[in-house]
Amino acid sequence: MTRLKAIIIEDEPLVAEDIAGCIEALGYEVGYIAYSAEDAVISMQNTKYDFALIDITLAGKMDGIELAMIINEEHKFPFLFLTSHSDRSILERAKKARPSAYLLKPFDENDLMTSLEVAIFNHINPKESVELSLDEINKQVSNPISDREFEIIKLLRKGNTNQEIAEHLFVSINTIKTHLTRLYVKLDASNRTEALFRIDSILKS
Repeated sequence: MTRLKAIIIEDEPLVAEDIAGCIEALGYEVGYIAYSAEDAVISMQNTKYDFALIDITLAGKMDGIELAMIINEEHKFPFLFLTSHSDRSILERAKKARPSAYLLKPFDENDLMTSLEVAIFNHINPKESVELSLDEINKQVSNPISDREFEIIKLLRKGNTNQEIAEHLFVSINTIKTHLTRLYVKLDASNRTEALFRIDSILKS
């Protein structure tokens, strides 16, 4: 099962390890921990990442905002800013880099999970989204997607929560969780963001 791969850019090793633990607990892979922006640039030239978590204040000549600009220009994957500072001038600079989220330390796992889901969803679901086709999906999965699972996929792509999907389909939230568990297996995914990535890759193939 292929997990989405993250790069963490944080110059405090203990903090970086804590962040890595949160990422792994949420079902993602930590591909690399960079302790400087310069180190991250080299790593991104050699490895493909799906998203990044970037501390704004980094040791070295380049800060996290400058690194984010490089990601926007050369790699085009979503990233979250992490910082201990809420200084207005820093925030204004950070906005220009168009981060997917801006989390103040310390943050909890739920904040990180929500921010990542939204960031990745928005990245793979542009406004001009390709129309879904159950037939096209089933051509590329070994275990066919059912009509009900296809309805759930469409609601996932709209950003609906499990509760919203349950209400829309007039079933219990536990029923939705059961459907999602089966759907993830069929799509070779461990969570909803990986499932959406899989669907997106199918639509683009």
